[in-house]
Amino acid sequence: MSQPAAPIVAPQLGPIVIATRESRLALWQAEHVKALLEAHGHTVTLLGMTTKGDQILDRSLSKVGGKGLFVKELEVALEEGRADIAVHSLKDVPMDLPEGFELACVMEREDPRDAFVSPQYASLQELPEGAVVGTSSLRRTVLLRALRPDLRIEPLRGNLDTRLKKLDDGQYAGIVLAAAGLKRLGLAARIRAVFEPDHMLPAAGQGALGIEIRSGRADLRAALAPLAHQRTWLTVTAERAVSRAMGGSCSMPLAAHGEWHGDELRLRAAWGDPDSASVALVRASGQRSLDSLASAAELGEEVAELLQAGGARRVLPTPDTP
Repeated sequence: MSQPAAPIVAPQLGPIVIATRESRLALWQAEHVKALLEAHGHTVTLLGMTTKGDQILDRSLSKVGGKGLFVKELEVALEEGRADIAVHSLKDVPMDLPEGFELACVMEREDPRDAFVSPQYASLQELPEGAVVGTSSLRRTVLLRALRPDLRIEPLRGNLDTRLKKLDDGQYAGIVLAAAGLKRLGLAARIRAVFEPDHMLPAAGQGALGIEIRSGRADLRAALAPLAHQRTWLTVTAERAVSRAMGGSCSMPLAAHGEWHGDELRLRAAWGDPDSASVALVRASGQRSLDSLASAAELGEEVAELLQAGGARRVLPTPDTP
């Protein structure tokens, strides 16, 4: 009589190491993922790192290589086996990951909107003519100019706490930050007003967390699956497809934001000319039901084509374009 076949036992996943930037917000995000994974029975540790994006504070990101500077060192840690996963704010992640890496999980989105922060003024509309507003985002720059062409838009770099300190020190009358970061760090009280998407369209992926792994790690994909939020994943895939089709740069004057209406996603995008305040914003939108990441990407590509047909310029790749 033959013996029954031994059951196939999946290999036990060892401790999961999360590579993370060491800013307070990045550490909050990594700790958040750590707690969720531990709640599913995994052992998790953090590997804190300082990236080039954290070190270069005297120039705008668009001039020093874009937001990919925030993820490169984390990817090296994954490649060398010092870490298993990296947690990113999706708006900081280049549209195309390097060969050998994949986005294994997109989590449920926090508030994707931009926030106006000021110690003195309750809203952007209350600022006096010529007031200084801080942001280093080309997207926010062109959208702010469209709302208030009389304001002075000045560069603002550094982590969230550094930006708030510069504001409190009187360098700016107001600054614009992502509402999600302020809320995650318990700083929602600093928000004087939020910009509804009709007035200031958010960046692709803003407010969403993505988890990157080395390709082929089916064990990690399985461990991360309970953390994924399918509607957010579909939404940010469509948003990021707009940016990819416009040239793939994460440092361009481009907004892309999706909102669900029943079973259909409405995707809106806006592009502005950072070199000419007199050029009107180009806007485009599309809407359809989505049943896969591929269909989400198709919607994004369609909206990008409409932007270009309206006069938006596609960014040509350069060695410094992430």
